[in-house]
Amino acid sequence: MGNMNSRFLKLISSRLILLVIAVVLQIMMLVNWIYRTSLSHNLSPVITLFSYALVVRVVNTSEDPSYKLTWCVLILVWPILGMILYVLCAGRKMPKKLADGTTRSSQYLYRLLRQDDTVMERLEKEEPDLCRTFRYGQRMSQFPVYGNTEAKYFGSGEELWPVLLQELQKAKRFIFMEFFIIDEGEVWDSVLAVLKQKVQEGVEVKLIYDDFGCAAKLPRGYDRKLNEMGIETYRFNKLRPALIIQMNNRDHRKIVVIDNQVAFTGGVNLADEYMNRIERFGKWRDSAIMLKGDAVWSMTVMFLGMFSWLKGSNAEIDYTRYRLKGDDPGFCGFFQPFSDTPTDDADTGVSMHLNIISSAKNYVYLETPYLIPNNSVESALTLAAQNGVDVRILVPHIPDKRYVFYITQSYYEPLIAAGVRIYEYTPGFNHCKNIVSDDRIASVGTVNSDYRSYYLHFEDGVIFADNEEILRIREDFLRAVSVSQEITMEDCRKVPLYKRVSRRLLKIATPLL
Repeated sequence: MGNMNSRFLKLISSRLILLVIAVVLQIMMLVNWIYRTSLSHNLSPVITLFSYALVVRVVNTSEDPSYKLTWCVLILVWPILGMILYVLCAGRKMPKKLADGTTRSSQYLYRLLRQDDTVMERLEKEEPDLCRTFRYGQRMSQFPVYGNTEAKYFGSGEELWPVLLQELQKAKRFIFMEFFIIDEGEVWDSVLAVLKQKVQEGVEVKLIYDDFGCAAKLPRGYDRKLNEMGIETYRFNKLRPALIIQMNNRDHRKIVVIDNQVAFTGGVNLADEYMNRIERFGKWRDSAIMLKGDAVWSMTVMFLGMFSWLKGSNAEIDYTRYRLKGDDPGFCGFFQPFSDTPTDDADTGVSMHLNIISSAKNYVYLETPYLIPNNSVESALTLAAQNGVDVRILVPHIPDKRYVFYITQSYYEPLIAAGVRIYEYTPGFNHCKNIVSDDRIASVGTVNSDYRSYYLHFEDGVIFADNEEILRIREDFLRAVSVSQEITMEDCRKVPLYKRVSRRLLKIATPLL
């Protein structure tokens, strides 16, 4: 109880709560001013006309149909509030400085990546039907496919933690870390102790954390404190208590790179609940992957792209000095680390999911903390199940955000009717973002099956094929399913009418969450 009270006090006194209050007050004052002005000057017909025109514009965008429906309803029902929110939050708008800066930095770094043609020739020969998925990633995200790479899959934060600490302690030249959430506690304290030791040994340590993700976790000025320790630290997209669109785009990536020898990514943030050191939503289930070999270079480049934007200069950095040669593990399958950014039209994360689902012949297993698929993913899952593919989805049973969980549950009935099997992880919260198919191809990363991950956040992941860790991911999924509750059509129909109506109403607001 004491720990819960402490967390609650920390939350309500955090910058995040103060920021939310400030933004809400600004929206209320703006709506009130526009409303009073429209009444006093008889502008209601003009506002109505503008709302109709905006709806026409929304309908003619290339966005997902459910996304367009949300905005049309909001604008028509509450024209003033709807138009204000649309201007602030709609589409994939980003501040020009943020969009142009991150794009330029990424493009500058992409020049350091080169595809080994012999790897692609081998892929086309050995896995011709999977080749299109990797070709897409290569063409749209500009990340190569590698062969000489080994991997290790972790089915929990507890498995990852000691290995991560061990690898950090081996660092000789540099450590790069990029996280959505860092929270003070046993986990972060243990990592920070190693980082401070490595700084004293002359190791170059760089850290990026998302300002929104950490606003309720870290004290004000924590980045300055870390910089004083010798850890070069940057907050991504700093929060401001103002009506600006830049707060909509977050750095959701989780990346650790050490000496270009080893890299980690996955769902695990640096906080105690991710390693089950504390319990918040039952048992926390998560996953990560460790890479060693050639593919690590792409992870290094991903980090440096974001770092160069935050630092504000490309010209001053000799990036090639970070390409340290390591041991050659030999061919262990095909690997393609990728990143996804809202600054382009590639939609790499959702397209990778779609490619894996559509190429499945026997089974495809998807797990996600938030099942809020867009129209394309929902249709692909439905079609795969109707074609006889064993489609299974694992979601939490104990949610971290109840309103998001209600929206997740609103997708159950149509998917189950199509033959998709859905399970809720009974012991607690499932935070894994994995997809595995046919014992041949898998993806581990940070991409949730929701609108924010697909279109608004900076994300990353690894697609890989013909590697034995794929079987471990499948086995890990089936173990989780064995202790989970399968949701049946009967379960869906037993839900009280008021809950079903509430879920469907919340579903309309999906793109706003």
